[in-house]
Amino acid sequence: MPLINRRRFLRAGAGLALAPYAPAFAEYAEDVPRSPFGVASTAEEVTAGIDLAGKTALVTGCNSGIGYETMRVLALRGAHVLGTSRTLEKGKEACAGIEGRCTPLVLELTDFESVVACAKQVQALNAPLDMLICNAGLLFRDHREANGLELHFVVNHLGHFLLTHRLLDQVVAAPQGRVVVVGSKSHRNAPDHGIYFDDLSGRSWSTSAYGHSKLANGLFSIELARRLKSSSATSNCLHPGSVETNIFRHAERSINPNRYLKNLAEGAATTCYVATSPTLARVSGYYFNDCNPEEPSALMQDLDMAKRLWEVSEELVRDYLA
Repeated sequence: MPLINRRRFLRAGAGLALAPYAPAFAEYAEDVPRSPFGVASTAEEVTAGIDLAGKTALVTGCNSGIGYETMRVLALRGAHVLGTSRTLEKGKEACAGIEGRCTPLVLELTDFESVVACAKQVQALNAPLDMLICNAGLLFRDHREANGLELHFVVNHLGHFLLTHRLLDQVVAAPQGRVVVVGSKSHRNAPDHGIYFDDLSGRSWSTSAYGHSKLANGLFSIELARRLKSSSATSNCLHPGSVETNIFRHAERSINPNRYLKNLAEGAATTCYVATSPTLARVSGYYFNDCNPEEPSALMQDLDMAKRLWEVSEELVRDYLA
């Protein structure tokens, strides 16, 4: 399948009617197949029997945590995994410990030139991209900025938005390409009005910057799904569960003693399930938790907000889209 013109494809998607695509939110995901997996399932268990030989996956944030386990299991199942990290040294170290084929790539999500360079390396492979897994993320308690924008918004959302934008030709060229966005239940902690379109610097915010970025993840995923509707590619978002990873190295964490705390094998399960399950080949625009669909917040179901976020994000990275 020839690679399509990315910009023409994405702009054409903007003309699609919103209403016919939107899931029936009152009966959210009733038509999505239920899996036998749950909170304690592992990434190896949910991919058992799935042959990924000949497929290519890109996983951001591969050098530790959920990203590393996702890369390990996808490679174990036969995929060629492109694993990104902030330095080549960290990426090489991570890939060296993997059974299977892995290629390290440098990706600094706060640096849009780095995002473009990473995308060009993937494009140079001249091969379809079967799985694009937007996994990397950060969490701080204090206010920080990058490029004049709030840091969580840049790293957790905008860098991945740009990366996906530039690689979408290859995702669509795959027999059944999938964009998998690792979000969080913390999207429910976003401000009541949703995205801070009037102040993306974060300086006036009084609510969770992390939750705001996770809402952006979900809105990006459903708008991308709408734009992919005429293709065989899909886009879905997920909550990996409560997992103790390096994302908490910059912030103290208060753990609810009644909450099930997943290990890394369990934390990567929903990502690997959404990325590989044959039963989800035609499922797009949904939010998953514990390997099954779950209804997100009303804000994450706001299609008008999702469309506006896409347009604002395009404007913010316009110089890097071509």
